[in-house]
Amino acid sequence: PYFVAGIRDVVNALDSWISDGRAAAVVDLAEYAVARVEAVMEECDDSNGELGGLLARGAELHLDACRAASPDPIKLAERLFERELNGQWETFSSVAELYAEVLGEPGLARYRQLAEAEWTKVPALKPGDDESRTWHGNRYRITQIMETLARQSGDVEALVAVKASDLSSAWHFLQIAEVYREAGRADDALEWAERGLAAFPQRTDGRLREFLIGEYLQRGRGAEAMTLAWAQFEEGPRLESFQKLKAAVQRAGGDWPTWRDRALKHLRQDIAREFTERNKTGYARMIAPDRSRLVEILLSEQEIGAARREAEAGGCRDELWLRLADLRAKDHPDDSLAIYRRQAALLVEQTNNQAYEQAMVLIRKIEPLLRQRDSGAQQWSDYLAELRGKYKAKRNFMKLLGALR
Repeated sequence: PYFVAGIRDVVNALDSWISDGRAAAVVDLAEYAVARVEAVMEECDDSNGELGGLLARGAELHLDACRAASPDPIKLAERLFERELNGQWETFSSVAELYAEVLGEPGLARYRQLAEAEWTKVPALKPGDDESRTWHGNRYRITQIMETLARQSGDVEALVAVKASDLSSAWHFLQIAEVYREAGRADDALEWAERGLAAFPQRTDGRLREFLIGEYLQRGRGAEAMTLAWAQFEEGPRLESFQKLKAAVQRAGGDWPTWRDRALKHLRQDIAREFTERNKTGYARMIAPDRSRLVEILLSEQEIGAARREAEAGGCRDELWLRLADLRAKDHPDDSLAIYRRQAALLVEQTNNQAYEQAMVLIRKIEPLLRQRDSGAQQWSDYLAELRGKYKAKRNFMKLLGALR
């Protein structure tokens, strides 16, 4: 918009003031400009990011001006703290780190004093408390401020103390564990991760389990690693958790064929349960259980034939049908032809150009499979004629099809 260009011109012009002795004025003007742009953003769509870019430029200009002007550190600390804590768009963030040189010891001391006073108003959250309270009021902002101060001091325990004020989710326990691991304190990291799992034993954060699995494997505690990997798979039986279970079992030296059979059995039971529950509701009833998850896992195990049988028995996602067709085209061309033709027809029926392009990819795969048959040239010609007759009203598709002979 034109007004964005105007604001950008003003902000860019202020840049030259810093070097010609008017930096103090730029400090005030940059703060004013940021406030005005933030107000405009409350009322405008900034999906193209232009206003956000202006905010970032305004914040950068403000910092440069502060470095040149050396404003009163106490007053600057007070203004910056207010903006970081209560600003709508987080334009000023990590102030203690970015403005450390400008604020100096007096400014940082005042900034810390304000932060600690606000921090006393924040109640501790423990396991079982409403996790959404993490975002109530200014809690998130003041927590970020206190974490920045703790990191700046290099005091690991101070950082942990800030993070430990909110233990309402397993993720927060993991964050503390990662702080200790980064500090080279592996035992403390393990202790906090285990505390997190004990506090949230069911449907816990998958990243916490993965952290513990890695720690257990590294420490030679393979049985515990496999147990956790199984819990992860059991709660969400799908390809990703299957592969992580496989990796954990193999690294731990476990009997993968036995674990694999157990996993596939559990997945089949879960698919059957899902089918039964969905059909109880009467909404979007299924004729047969969708076996996409099972097909996907079998494909990852290179069991192409078994994957095909499961797909035929219960169906699967279109993308998996196409993968099966690609993998079986050489040895089972008739099966692949049937899949390609069916999927191409479904795409053309969608009546949009992207779907037409995708359909053409499949039609080009169909051509060599038909041509390799007896009287293949005629079969290919007949197929094109069939498409032209059936979809002659779809002009854009006809244009694409016209390139084929």
